[in-house]
Amino acid sequence: MNTRLTFASAVLVAAVSGLGCQSTASAGATSSTAAADPSSAPLGARGVQKSNAGANPGHAGKGTPLTPEPGHALAAFAEGCFWGTENTFRHVAGVTATAVGYTGGHTESPTYEAVCSHTTGHAEAVLVEFDPKVVSYRDLVRVFYKTHDPTTKNRQGPDVGDQYRSAIFTLDDEQKTTAAAVIAEEQPKLQRPITTEVAPLLRFYMAEDYHQQYDEKTGKESCPLPLR
Repeated sequence: MNTRLTFASAVLVAAVSGLGCQSTASAGATSSTAAADPSSAPLGARGVQKSNAGANPGHAGKGTPLTPEPGHALAAFAEGCFWGTENTFRHVAGVTATAVGYTGGHTESPTYEAVCSHTTGHAEAVLVEFDPKVVSYRDLVRVFYKTHDPTTKNRQGPDVGDQYRSAIFTLDDEQKTTAAAVIAEEQPKLQRPITTEVAPLLRFYMAEDYHQQYDEKTGKESCPLPLR
């Protein structure tokens, strides 16, 4: 399985690019320029390869019902800043589409500013559409645990707040069972307790356009930081 999980100098890059909830105005201005002409964005220190994955998993919208393509399935994960999380999953063989957004909270139609206020309960999450014939849900959960620190509650590296929590949002009982099984596999490998929240995926709200495929648009890799 090609997961493209390269994390050399992760701490250095996080210090530069993992700035958490910067103002939407400044983040939007930077990424909107890149979005207009992604090819003009300079590559970051480690570079970011473009992915062939699509950007409309499950025909996601602002809290609308999710429907994957025939033969495909959906998964949802939160592991810190959703820029880096999406970039990771977009390079997993068998992932056909991804989008970043907000879920797990108690408010409707959240915005980036609202989520950053720590009053919505929403996590920065990535919705993944995948082909189970190529990659299993269990393998996706294992990727999730290889690419962040699940032992720091409401925090990934320099990013602090409930929107940065470790969470698996499940779509059915089989996913819930699989998530629990992988957690049981991972816990003995760690010195601290896993804090990952496992909860049903309710409404998923697509984030603002400039957040989508942010790393590919800007050529920079973002948080989260891997534990190992």
